[in-house]
This record gives sequence, C-alpha cells and structure tokens, in this order.
Amino acid sequence: QVQLVESGGGLAQAGGSLRLSCAASGYTYSSYCMAWFRQAPGKEREGVAALGSDGSTNYADSRFTISQDNAKNTLYLQLNSLKPEDTAMYYCAADSGQYCSGGYCYCYVSRRYEYNYWGQGTQVTVSS
Repeated sequence: QVQLVESGGGLAQAGGSLRLSCAASGYTYSSYCMAWFRQAPGKEREGVAALGSDGSTNYADSRFTISQDNAKNTLYLQLNSLKPEDTAMYYCAADSGQYCSGGYCYCYVSRRYEYNYWGQGTQVTVSS
C-alpha cells in the first residue's frame, strides 16, 4: 500500500522560506513522476512542481525547488521568497510511471489527474 506523508508546513513571514518533506512508503515504481500541488480555500488544486525519476523537473513557479533523496524515499519542496498568496494546503502526489519510457520521464504540473497517489497535505501559512 502506497503511503505519502507530508511534513514541514507551518507559519512563515513574507519573504521567508520553508522546506516541505514527503515521505513515501510502499511505492515501488522505478520510473515515476512525483509532484507537489497546493490548494487554497475556495480555489482549484494547482500544480507547483514535478520531478521525474530521470531527474527532470517542471515548475509552475521559479521560487520553488523540488528534489528527492532516494535513500530516504523522501521528496522535498523548498519554498523561497514566500508571499501571502502562497498560503495553501500543500500536497505530495505520485503516479504509476505511465509518463516514463525508455529512461525518460515527461512529468508536468499541469497534469493533475495523472497522479494516482496523494498525501493528506501540510498547511503553509504566510503572513504579510
């Protein structure tokens, strides 16, 4: 059973930074896309950053950096230069590798519905 558990959210001041973590267990795909999404109250869930098992990345915002530590089975999202509009619940997501082939992955934050597995989220609140 795949489980994704986010942590690292909290309260930050505008201009500050946070690092979110997503610990994965039971996830055995060797080729995959993983991503971070966020959802603010009353708004649609939107993609923030995606990462392929080939190391490729796709971003919706250049202030953020997605990375992974394979030894720890953990995905990270570094949030820099935070703004109040970044306030949202942040979710980690993973797919079944359907967009990877021949050692290459095509992972995009826009493809929300490709992701099969989701964490419960971690809240980020940015004060002005």
